[in-house]
Amino acid sequence: MESWFAATSTHYFSLFSTSHLIALTITLAGFVTLLAAKNHLKKKKKLFTSLRWILFALLFVSEFAYQYWAIRNGVWRFDNQMPLHLCGIASVVAMIGLLTMRPLWIQLSFFLGVLPAFLALITPELPYDFQHFRFWKFFIHHIAISWSCLFLALSRPHVITLRSVFSVYGLLLVYAVIVGFFINPWTDSNFLFLSTLPTTVSPLDFFGEGIWYYINLCLTTLALFFIQCLLFRKFVK
Repeated sequence: MESWFAATSTHYFSLFSTSHLIALTITLAGFVTLLAAKNHLKKKKKLFTSLRWILFALLFVSEFAYQYWAIRNGVWRFDNQMPLHLCGIASVVAMIGLLTMRPLWIQLSFFLGVLPAFLALITPELPYDFQHFRFWKFFIHHIAISWSCLFLALSRPHVITLRSVFSVYGLLLVYAVIVGFFINPWTDSNFLFLSTLPTTVSPLDFFGEGIWYYINLCLTTLALFFIQCLLFRKFVK
């Protein structure tokens, strides 16, 4: 138990290993189940309420456990533990959405959480395998983010509109400016990967360097928002 919750481990994570593929399979199975059960969620209030609070608990416990692990092991750092990356923001937004069920929070969670969390699951920036706490925290948390954000959108599908693409994208740009010009320089951080690329292989490796990196990042994000919205409207609404 002590080594499982320790600061480091000798069991290193390997991309597309058996443990990684199992986690991805669970994620996809959850997506399929939510999509298949979308009509039941609307009709059966007890099922809806139970899933709502289970997902909220997974998000909250994951974030709390991560902070506790870092503090207990003396490795807490602002640039590592603060939930200011896109998935961290999506987690907070999803928790607010699950609590309030208000359209703005559902829109934010859908665009910021479903695809980014799933992409993070495919190419995780993760040091240790399943023998360590960090593995379980990462996958449980990111799976819960993606499921929660899809669950919220399925519960109120009418709020996912083309207009919401621009509103969420605008808010994200404002947040990116604050992070890029203030938070990252002042705290020597790399939130949203606006300072440097991730340490692991990711789609961001193909975005070029300098100003082209930011242009490609902005254009790709907007394109993905549009695709996500159109697919949702076509196959869900």
